Amino acid sequence: MTFRFMLLLLALLPLSPLRAFAMQQEQAKELCSSMQKHQDSNAGLIASYPSLPDDERSKALKDVAFVYDNALASMAFLACGDLESAKRIGDGLITAQDHDRHYSDGRLRNAYRSGAMSTPVNLAGWWDEKSARWQEDAYQASTAVGNMAWAALSQLHLYTATGDDRYLQSAKSMARFVSQFDTGNGVAGGFAGFEPSPSRVPWKSTEHNIDVAALGSWLTEIDQDPQWKRLRCSSRDFVLSMYRPGKGFLIGTTSNDIPNLSAGTYLDVQLWPFLAIDPHELPAWKDVRSIIDSRNAVANGYDFNDDRDGVWMEGSAQAALLFTTFGDHGKAEKLLHTIMTNRDPSTGLILATDRPQISTKLTVGADGSGGDFNYYRWPHLGATAWTVLAMMDFNPFVDQRGRHAVRDRKQCS
Repeated sequence: MTFRFMLLLLALLPLSPLRAFAMQQEQAKELCSSMQKHQDSNAGLIASYPSLPDDERSKALKDVAFVYDNALASMAFLACGDLESAKRIGDGLITAQDHDRHYSDGRLRNAYRSGAMSTPVNLAGWWDEKSARWQEDAYQASTAVGNMAWAALSQLHLYTATGDDRYLQSAKSMARFVSQFDTGNGVAGGFAGFEPSPSRVPWKSTEHNIDVAALGSWLTEIDQDPQWKRLRCSSRDFVLSMYRPGKGFLIGTTSNDIPNLSAGTYLDVQLWPFLAIDPHELPAWKDVRSIIDSRNAVANGYDFNDDRDGVWMEGSAQAALLFTTFGDHGKAEKLLHTIMTNRDPSTGLILATDRPQISTKLTVGADGSGGDFNYYRWPHLGATAWTVLAMMDFNPFVDQRGRHAVRDRKQCS
């Protein structure tokens, strides 16, 4: 057998998990480099959609940096070893906390104007020709507890990476703000609307409570304040109470605090518990996998919800990370291949969908306002960051030093 023939034979063999992971790491670093190109050199946030069509759908998204997307990007940069880019986002979040135009209680808005931070920190907006007024989006000016929890988790990752106490104090401040929405049986949604008197969101989101449970768990590990254990247990117990055999995890409750049985099956609500909560406390993964495969799966990926109208790249990346966690590397690789074939050549970012539009069956605003919330085939920071996390096998809910330590069971009685 000649040496050339041996090389050809090796090239035709399936990739070993180790070799495949090495290739994924290189791809992840390429994606991180693409994200970094859209970042200002100063402390600040990255536009969630750096390239948008000039039409009615996108006017409220121009130059908008969603906190959730940027928290993910910060963690993705850390996964790639790009500490400085992660710190720019973390420092931007601290600036946003300390220099809000109205509040001084540690909260974050759901979104800000992208780029370097000014003080007071600016929200994005647009000039409305009909009313001859500057307009802002009510959801972006609001505060969702899930977004706060994600921002706090990203700051805890930065604290772990740097030892800089500013990031820990930032995370604690965010967590204290979230604690005011703790009902003892889960946290409610946050605030909706503009200052000075936004309304409280009465319903509870399973997704938000997953985020808060992870935050409470991490803080319990590193700080003795009993409020973190209360927060962790309240949120965790709520998440567990939302599971229905054969249906999966419900989206949450109605405004009357009644489990919402009429909503469909949402992908991230099924996946995130297995990344954020000790698996011994959860239903069997095989049962939940059967649910998403029957209700959310589409050709080459997964949809946001169960109408199965297209591939949601962000959620498919989340699924890839979870499949890797459970050792199904082949399934994860197939999903990541689909995602990488939907990379925008101009921005270098992952496109949010595989087709012009997919629906979520949700509204933009927490109070049901703002119109339908859809995903479009636009380059998306959040989808790109989740892809990096999946490729680097980086669980955003836990301290990477222990991987599973934060998810160890704790008594909540």
